Amino acid sequence: MKAHKLRPLQLLDFATDEIEVLLGVPTERSRELRALVEFQTLDSVGIRFAQDLVFLGYFSVSELQGKTGWELTNAYEEKIGYWIDPCVEDQFRLISHVANTGDRSKKWWDFTDERKKYRLESGYPKSRPQKAWHEALDKYKKKK
Repeated sequence: MKAHKLRPLQLLDFATDEIEVLLGVPTERSRELRALVEFQTLDSVGIRFAQDLVFLGYFSVSELQGKTGWELTNAYEEKIGYWIDPCVEDQFRLISHVANTGDRSKKWWDFTDERKKYRLESGYPKSRPQKAWHEALDKYKKKK
């Protein structure tokens, strides 16, 4: 993007096929780049969480319409094979809130009480991985 004197936010001015041609990247990469930028326009969404959304197969906020934070959390945990820090679920709740309401005024921590109440009442699916995120990190650190 530097070679083309483009700032990341400028990618939102282009369709993915235009990004593909402009940057000389494959279609899938142009979709990813545009998605990473779009997701990060939301408060409380950084590059890592934007990458998580792409990892789940989402490439725009509008693709998340009809999804709930708990559904996204459950799908993410199942896909990575361990359970995540609860604040990440709050981020999933934020992004689904934005997708479903258009309201961008909230931060991830505005969903903490909602998450706690929901999980207290509904719990987690039986298929939830048994390993915690910090155990997965510990294992990764030991390999280095």
